[in-house]
Amino acid sequence: MFRYTYNILVYGREPLPEGIARLARYGYDGVELVGEPAEQDVGEIRTALHRHGLVASSIISIFTPERDIVSTDPDVRRHAVDYVRGNVDHAAALGAEVVTFTPTACMKIVPGAERAREWQWAVEAAREIGGYAGERGVRIAVEPWNRYETYLINRMDQAVVFVDEVDCPGVGVMADTFHMAIEEPDIAAAIRHAGPRLSHVHLADSNRAAPGYGHTDFRPILAAITEVGYDGWISYELLPAAGDVWGVLSGAGAPEFGDLYTGAAITHTKNVVSDLAAGR
Repeated sequence: MFRYTYNILVYGREPLPEGIARLARYGYDGVELVGEPAEQDVGEIRTALHRHGLVASSIISIFTPERDIVSTDPDVRRHAVDYVRGNVDHAAALGAEVVTFTPTACMKIVPGAERAREWQWAVEAAREIGGYAGERGVRIAVEPWNRYETYLINRMDQAVVFVDEVDCPGVGVMADTFHMAIEEPDIAAAIRHAGPRLSHVHLADSNRAAPGYGHTDFRPILAAITEVGYDGWISYELLPAAGDVWGVLSGAGAPEFGDLYTGAAITHTKNVVSDLAAGR
């Protein structure tokens, strides 16, 4: 029913072929890549995927101050749109289905202009990117982030309003259970509200560890994902509890995010899905 993938951002500076081999060992169907096309060799990735029988599932976009969709600087806004278009090209070259989209730079928690103006900039950008992606067979997934990382779209209901206003085929919403555990009173209800707009899913426990290592109950969440007819990728974007996340990962300071969490994430999810299917 579901296809499983894992965001290899957590493998730090480990060569991509090694991460791809690990995912194959633990029964994943795909690999989720970080949106830095200039740093990745398409040929090398294709070779590793073919060798291990996996596919590229998705590309996560990394939004920095220089890639801020709603910056007050029009040059920055243009650069941000071009960056996501580049991720779409990267996805198309690798056969990945989804590219993520968030309208603000990560950790930007104060608007630089009136909300209505920023909202319109974001809508216009999403329409341009969505049209470009649609021509290349790629979907765009709008991801709400929690209040400590952004301010414009924090909850699923806001993402639904945004996507409906964009009104572009192939632009849908994304559910990330880590962010949702902070912002949503009922994660399962929020997913049901998204309904057929649901385009991508990130599972992470309450502490952003692998499912089963925090206090999130994934049973109602996976039931809701099934109920809305979602048959896309289940991905895991897991990160350590640290301010300098990349420093910890690239310095090998979080070894549990390798073999331990890679195996535990898919095993926990499949066990829940199996129990739901059996009516247990």
